[in-house]
Amino acid sequence: MQAVGMQQESQTPRQSQRPALRLATILLGSGTMHFAKPEFFDNLVPTQLPGDARTYTNVSGVAELAIGTALLVPRTRRLGGGLAALLFVAVFPANINMAVDWLRSSKTTNAQKALALLRLPLQIPLITESLKARRRA
Repeated sequence: MQAVGMQQESQTPRQSQRPALRLATILLGSGTMHFAKPEFFDNLVPTQLPGDARTYTNVSGVAELAIGTALLVPRTRRLGGGLAALLFVAVFPANINMAVDWLRSSKTTNAQKALALLRLPLQIPLITESLKARRRA
């Protein structure tokens, strides 16, 4: 009977792993969407950046998939947490660009405009969660 309880406990993610698993879910989902709907992400790339927007979409999608995978693997979780924090800082200009574009656009609804603005401060908990995952790895 005790073995059953121990087996069940080992199958449940430890509390210390939860930040990494939450971030991995977000990053793997977003990374996948970079390839499923690249046009959306192309439009987020600031026009001031040199080169083709699709290149940035593809590179950031690969980065999100790689970092999400690193967060799932215990041996690479610490590295994944640090890289996730850096990624969330690096993509912040694209989030600002999206908010500015959506605020200026007559095609976006007021609700979309509000969401674009509310999304900006969400980078802070993503960064802190990434650092928590790194510390707990």
